[in-house]
Amino acid sequence: MELQGENLNKIRKAIFPVAGMGTRFLPVTKASPKEMLPVVDKPLIQYAVEEAVAAGITHMVFITGRNKRAIEDHFDKAYELETELMARNKLKLLDQIDKIVPKHVSCIYVRQTQALGLGHAVLCARPVVGNEAFAVILADDLIDGDPPVMKQMVDVYASERCSVLAVQTVGREETSSYGIVRTEPGERGLHRITGIVEKPRPELAPSTLAVVGRYLLEPDIFDHLEKIRPGTGGEIQLTDGIASMLSQRRALAYEFQGVRYDCGSKLGYLKANVLYAMRHPEIGAEFRGFLDSLNAGRRRIGPDAD
Repeated sequence: MELQGENLNKIRKAIFPVAGMGTRFLPVTKASPKEMLPVVDKPLIQYAVEEAVAAGITHMVFITGRNKRAIEDHFDKAYELETELMARNKLKLLDQIDKIVPKHVSCIYVRQTQALGLGHAVLCARPVVGNEAFAVILADDLIDGDPPVMKQMVDVYASERCSVLAVQTVGREETSSYGIVRTEPGERGLHRITGIVEKPRPELAPSTLAVVGRYLLEPDIFDHLEKIRPGTGGEIQLTDGIASMLSQRRALAYEFQGVRYDCGSKLGYLKANVLYAMRHPEIGAEFRGFLDSLNAGRRRIGPDAD
């Protein structure tokens, strides 16, 4: 059924590209998806889905690959586990399991048979997304925002009706690790994008505004992704598709309100675990006390302890 009128302007679907191999976390990702790495007691992919749900998104589209079955299992019913928890009267745990996927949310899985880049992963979702604007969320970018960053972006889309990319300022020496935008300065953290380039050398970067793992895209992007030529390694870059789309469509860079943890890196992942553990409702106070004891012990030993 085709959407009409007001419904066509709602963001109902989010794409989660989860087919990557997670080589930076080997050996733990040899048989387990990097998206299932836990931050305290929830996997990264669950944080991403919760962010989408908070933005009013109801259809979660996972672009999967080999060895990703654990993601499907996580969002599926677990009858044996639920029966066991019920029998043991562990109702709080049962409630947590039941809320992993709200009843009004659908999970859809599309297989990416070849690892041909983020642009190709997005393109794989075209038959499911159809002619609707949609979100793309990269689970290894864990962003702590209030309201959640995707909700902020959906609100921007509701007023601007164009593609929106989440950006943050990075050091110039870091530009070769990101897609970097060229913009016309705007207000309220919103800037019109006039160009975008994938991983430029610092001396060639058009700015230090880096695109991070949140996108709201118009469906036109699919036509552009189908036409662009594969780059290094035969990959189809989402950045190249967006660059092509800019000649025909307005797009905005949005400096979101929140703190991003790059959980694709070991250091960023560890930082996220520490910060989320410190405010966890069950263990936060005890964990903060543990950290304080470590600091106190270091002060007693002195600055030359290393």
